[in-house]
Amino acid sequence: MKVFACGDVVPGCGRTFSAVDEDGILTQVADHAARDHGLTDVPPALVEQVRSHIHA
Repeated sequence: MKVFACGDVVPGCGRTFSAVDEDGILTQVADHAARDHGLTDVPPALVEQVRSHIHA
């Protein structure tokens, strides 16, 4: 199981995500970024930041 805490990238955000793989996390995070942070286009640099903070 993989886990990501949005607050690791966006200070003050308390959302956390879990999925069996990174793709599952990234799908959830993209939806969250659009709904809660207003990011409809997630830049590649941000995707890399998220990837670097995903852990088992």
